[in-house]
Amino acid sequence: MAGVRGRLAPYLMILPGGLWLAVFFLVPMVLMVSLSLQTGNLIDGFQQTLHWQNYTDGFGTYGDKFVRSLWYGLVATIACIVLAYPAAYWIAFRGGRAKSTYLFLLLLPYFVSFILRTVSWKLVLTDNGPILGPLRDHGVLPEGFHVLDTGVAVVSGLAYNFLPFMVLPIYVALERIDPRVVEAAYDLYASRAQAFLRVILPLSLPGVFAGVIMTFVPVSSDYVNAEVLGGPQNTMIGNVIQTEYFNNSAYPTASALSFTLMAVLLVGIFAYARTLGTQDVLEAAGR
Repeated sequence: MAGVRGRLAPYLMILPGGLWLAVFFLVPMVLMVSLSLQTGNLIDGFQQTLHWQNYTDGFGTYGDKFVRSLWYGLVATIACIVLAYPAAYWIAFRGGRAKSTYLFLLLLPYFVSFILRTVSWKLVLTDNGPILGPLRDHGVLPEGFHVLDTGVAVVSGLAYNFLPFMVLPIYVALERIDPRVVEAAYDLYASRAQAFLRVILPLSLPGVFAGVIMTFVPVSSDYVNAEVLGGPQNTMIGNVIQTEYFNNSAYPTASALSFTLMAVLLVGIFAYARTLGTQDVLEAAGR
């Protein structure tokens, strides 16, 4: 009896999580796949017709929105790396006993609602805001200069809102580095730059790899920042899906666009992993 319980124990432990995924992930996914192949309208109802043209029509109509979303996602992810790595490095190697405090301060703004943070970012970037207003008053910026309703505003909002998704994985990777390894590099007459490039950076690549995936996917799918900070020319595919579903009640089209976006992101992630080489990353971390 004890042997049977021992064999069943792992399966019983994963049962709650498996049921949760089945009910709240697999079942909705199956329903959305079915809905994406239907035709009809909200008044007459939708019928299953295996209408694959929903996918081709959606991608053909909104292809530029897919490209813009991926481009914004790429730029925002790079911006997050540039901002997150120095912050994570300083906390990991210079934070001392206050590391937890610095992480808490970094995450403190994210206890506020996503919408409120985005609206506050809009107030910061407005023409008469605390940054652009004084610069314009002192003649540093021309009178017609503005940031809102541009791609710069959308990308800056995306980078700000999703920055912790990059900071935390990099910090964990840097925190795991044995200080004796870095000291050994200095003992072998390596400069600070050489120690960073040949020791610290390779060992932190798993964190960068995880951070890119955790950041790029939600950033490319976001629609709030483009809605609040951008204009009509900055529409992302998330805005299109939201409009098709909630405003136009075009559920099949919205579902098809959602799965197309998911497929594009999966292809991008696999290409990124293959190009960077997850095995190479792990080998670098294990050296």
